[in-house]
Amino acid sequence: MRYRVVYVDHVARLSGGEIALVRALTALGNRVDAHVILGEHGPLFDRLREVGATVEVLPMPVAAREVRKDSVRLGTLGLKAMSASLQYVWTLRRRLRELQPDVIHTNSLKAAFYGGAAGRLAGIPVIWHIRDRIAPDYLPMAAIRMVRLGSRILPEAVIANSHATLSTLPDPHRGVVVTNTVIYDPIRRAAPVGQTREGPFRVGIVGRLAPWKGQDVFLEAFARAFPDDESEAWIVGVAMFGEDGYADTLQTQARRLGISDRVVFRGFREDVWAELSQMHLLVHCSLIPEPFGQVVVEGMAAGVPVIAADAGGPAEIITHNVDGMLTPPGDVAALAAAMRGIRDDVPLRQTLVSGGLARAEHYSPENTARSLLAVYEAVITH
Repeated sequence: MRYRVVYVDHVARLSGGEIALVRALTALGNRVDAHVILGEHGPLFDRLREVGATVEVLPMPVAAREVRKDSVRLGTLGLKAMSASLQYVWTLRRRLRELQPDVIHTNSLKAAFYGGAAGRLAGIPVIWHIRDRIAPDYLPMAAIRMVRLGSRILPEAVIANSHATLSTLPDPHRGVVVTNTVIYDPIRRAAPVGQTREGPFRVGIVGRLAPWKGQDVFLEAFARAFPDDESEAWIVGVAMFGEDGYADTLQTQARRLGISDRVVFRGFREDVWAELSQMHLLVHCSLIPEPFGQVVVEGMAAGVPVIAADAGGPAEIITHNVDGMLTPPGDVAALAAAMRGIRDDVPLRQTLVSGGLARAEHYSPENTARSLLAVYEAVITH
């Protein structure tokens, strides 16, 4: 049976969760009738249409859309934001009743609340897809309480992007047939592997520029590992969500370390595979445990050895010295030593590449599609 699924997301930017949604819909193909409701216009709109989904923008009031999850505290939302959010829930409820899907799949934490409430009011089952660790090092306590309570009231099922994420959520409420489950984001290799990468040894980091992502730690470790040779540090990504000031500090830091002539700020690159194909080493060094670590699997799938922070999702993905290397979050000395070790030890590099390619197969689109369909069927038929 082909189920009618409405996917809900408040943004249309190409961030991690939105890229994961595109890949999931690609994997599902014509096995679902997919319709996506976005809260704003943006590049995600066209990407979703390209993979066969129908897409509409139901404009979310700015006052509601700009409430950030890391700023939610008691008494800080304001009457205007709350009023706008409630109005949007009612508007979305009306649209969902017109569409009459079999199930609603929310793709962001904000969408979980307004989509969950609208789905409940419309009498349509809701699935939350949680891509954030619901923990004090990631969210304010007020937001944590809201999410944990909401997860037991609004959705019929909760999907988490890793066991690290799932462990921060409570058990589902009694009477729910579908238990909370982990479904990893799908990664399909789209870059040639095994080719000879020409030029200097390139160490890259990929992701939006944000303090918790650790690009400053990356630069410190790179300067310590390769103080006076031709190695290059590639930083792929741009600042989002009001973090432009941090991007400026990275430029200043590179000059202070005396490596600005060897640091390449690549900016936003939609084709991450083209970037990975030019790297000899990929580094992930988030200071806060990552919920999943999509880029870690992308590096493995592209045949690039990976160093990642030993916490959260990446610690689930990587087996140390088998398919990647793990270093303590924020430990500049350990990260620098790992960088040097991988550059200087060719057999180790080859081992990590082979192991990474094998590990990446675990995150195939086929596995993701099969797991999603099983959750849809369980929710719709129970």
